Amino acid sequence: SVLSRYENQITILSDYLEEFPETDEPVWILGRQHHLNTDKSKLLLDISARLWFTYRRKFSPIGGTGPSSDAGWGCMLRCGQMMLAQALICRHLGRDWQWEKHKKQPEEYHRILRCFLDRKDCCYSIHQMAQMGVGEGKSIGEWFGPNTVAQVLKKLALFDEWNSLAVYVSMDNTVVIEDIKKMCWSPPQSSSTAHSSAHVHRGALGRNKNAAGFCTGWKPLLLIIPLRLGINHINPVYIDAFKECFKMPQSLGALGGKPNNAYYFIGFLGNELIYLDPHTTQSFVDSEENGTVDDQSFHCQQAPHRMKIMNLDPSVALGFFCKEECDFDNWCSLVQKEILKQQSLRMFELVQKHPPHWPPFIPPAKPEVTTTGAELIESTDKLFELEEEFEILSV
Repeated sequence: SVLSRYENQITILSDYLEEFPETDEPVWILGRQHHLNTDKSKLLLDISARLWFTYRRKFSPIGGTGPSSDAGWGCMLRCGQMMLAQALICRHLGRDWQWEKHKKQPEEYHRILRCFLDRKDCCYSIHQMAQMGVGEGKSIGEWFGPNTVAQVLKKLALFDEWNSLAVYVSMDNTVVIEDIKKMCWSPPQSSSTAHSSAHVHRGALGRNKNAAGFCTGWKPLLLIIPLRLGINHINPVYIDAFKECFKMPQSLGALGGKPNNAYYFIGFLGNELIYLDPHTTQSFVDSEENGTVDDQSFHCQQAPHRMKIMNLDPSVALGFFCKEECDFDNWCSLVQKEILKQQSLRMFELVQKHPPHWPPFIPPAKPEVTTTGAELIESTDKLFELEEEFEILSV
């Protein structure tokens, strides 16, 4: 009954074209502007190109004996996956990459998809996120909030050497420029000597280019800003600033929704937010023998959903991606110009230096183990099994 409650019928987009009102107002989707009266088809293609993660069923039980479906509890985890997937698309394929049904896609695209398959050995699977959430005080099968998902992604990214993301989750509504630059220029070595050397010479590193022509040294940044934009309802004073975030070229949208009902917000039209809805239960999909993934169910080909901004729960998390340092510098300038200088009540703060009353900032580092995150969880499971056997023998 729980599964059937969340089943939705997949509907062809073209049947719902007229759901968008006739208006001259632009539609903003993750930093891109669209006009309904001239390029509605481009808008719909842009929306359907985003990776869409929903509830799934019939995957291997989480932790070996846990749930084999996340229907009813995993919606915020799926939204976190969507935000991260958008960052990886920008990282490897670019923001202007488009998905077309049945069209052959590059290997990087399938590799990104494989990161999110519902298997315990995939670095951002529902298994990994749910079990990593235990360390954040969330039982498997318990609903996550935006901040908890952000913290889980931050931890899992440490095991993801292919994407090599620096994940920064802001504290106390404050983004610290100094800390972000320290983290993104932090070298893979753990020694303090290597760290100080790389930080001092980061300008030289930034000018070095590899064979592909990309600057080396800067780790691509996934910036997540958890916010509380009111008490029980969103404070109207924040609405304009919130909408401005979707206009920024670095935008990854926002995590949020209603109590216990999460959505991935990707844009807006007027005072309505446009979002991808994870509340559809689909069957588990695995990769093929050649490494490709049947991706039809990972792209939303139904009408994009909309909701009034004032109906948004005040607990949200904004996401931004900065592939190079210049992208981050540009983001800082946009925040100063469009959000901070025009707001009497600021949505968040952007400061240059680490606040002196805060604990020292130490860039997160991968734990000193020789396993991947998936193997770490698996070895932990085995450790628990051994402990249980020992207790039985002791009795």
